[in-house]
Amino acid sequence: MELYLKSILPAIAAPGDDGNYGSAGTLDVLALQALSKRIHYGKFVAEAKLRAKPEEYTALIKAQDTAGLMDLLTDVEVEQMVIERVRLKAATFGQDINPGLQQRQAAGRFKIQPDVLASMYDEMIMPLTKEVQVEYLLHRLDHNDGDQQQ
Repeated sequence: MELYLKSILPAIAAPGDDGNYGSAGTLDVLALQALSKRIHYGKFVAEAKLRAKPEEYTALIKAQDTAGLMDLLTDVEVEQMVIERVRLKAATFGQDINPGLQQRQAAGRFKIQPDVLASMYDEMIMPLTKEVQVEYLLHRLDHNDGDQQQ
């Protein structure tokens, strides 16, 4: 919650009090749910990676090697592609569309700056996702049902 209140919210909302507490509260809950869902999808990614390289992951899990798991999970090239995709989607879908303004005035106007969202993914969302992945993997073999080798 501290990350949301002190880092994310100030980056995406204008400072001040607009008095819309009900709407703001509802949208805060939706934003937190979306972030949680995105971050926790990392468990599915971790499981897929475990199944792709069961010997490597199993050895690190048994050794409880968090740094090794983090290194094995991390694919810098894919992360950079995700960051660029976030930036592009933010630029495409986050434009402030106002038919009353001339095209030249509206160009480059965003509800949230694409670089801000790209930085959030790079500095907050992806690291949290990888932390969830590592935690998931560290406990993946606790109740071994024999399917990590499938």
